[in-house]
Amino acid sequence: MQTLNVLDNRFSPFNTYSTLSTDALVAKTFTNTVYDKRQVLAFMTQLQTTLDIDELLNIFSVEATRYVDFSGLYFKSQKLNKTLRGSRKAKKERRFELKIADDFIGTLTYGINGPISLTNYKVLEQLHQCLLHPLKNAIAYHAAMQLAMQDALTGLGNRRYFDEQLKRAMHNANRHHSLVGLVLGDLNKFKAINDTYGHMTGDLVLQEFANVLRQCIRDSDSLFRFGGDEFAIIVENANDTALAIIESRVNLALTCNVLLSKYQLSCSLGSTFMNRADTEVSFFERADETLYRGKIPTASKLTVV
Repeated sequence: MQTLNVLDNRFSPFNTYSTLSTDALVAKTFTNTVYDKRQVLAFMTQLQTTLDIDELLNIFSVEATRYVDFSGLYFKSQKLNKTLRGSRKAKKERRFELKIADDFIGTLTYGINGPISLTNYKVLEQLHQCLLHPLKNAIAYHAAMQLAMQDALTGLGNRRYFDEQLKRAMHNANRHHSLVGLVLGDLNKFKAINDTYGHMTGDLVLQEFANVLRQCIRDSDSLFRFGGDEFAIIVENANDTALAIIESRVNLALTCNVLLSKYQLSCSLGSTFMNRADTEVSFFERADETLYRGKIPTASKLTVV
């Protein structure tokens, strides 16, 4: 991807794609250490095989567990919180700051079950040095991918991200025998707002409507904008009334919102639950048909007038 090419040369000398040999990196960073050079070489090679942060933490934990008795591993940066799969609460925590020179990468916290010896503490610090640049690369890659999956105007997920999340949510629902719902919505007469008041006002209306939707859902629900005035909500681990509650909240919030009430903004909503025979296409189409059926009375009324 072109995005990767932009990121490649920023993180020397530990760049995943660096032209400097791994042997040279090992010699440069781990001279006179207690950690065997061959181990460093093998470990660094493993870390450079992925830009997925979860996988990176997993690779790191396999090596770190040889020297530290821990039951949980947690990484936190300014915009990221990651927990190693299978982490459990421990008696104590030990936190390390990860830095490259003065560049703060984040904190790595271990849930430890016993004391760390001085020798193993030194090894752990060396393991952190191995992790720093692959982790920085992975964070940058994650940020780039997030931007690629985000609607620039509202900050909601875009259609590409929706397709991925819908597939994941349906898989999880089938696996755990849970309910997943889908709510589709579009704004009524939005084109008239654009034509009458201009696109800047139209953008403000879209942003405010996105904020309204955020207030009407749970933290575990996912919001998306497809472009134009079309929106979607994926509701995971739902109950029978979840979709009706969301629709009711949205309709009430529109009447109470000062900006949206000023422009007499309303929306049409259509929702449905997944059934076990659904594909992503059939699930989406059923919600879309429900949305369309809800718009017919309004359309008919306008025609009569």
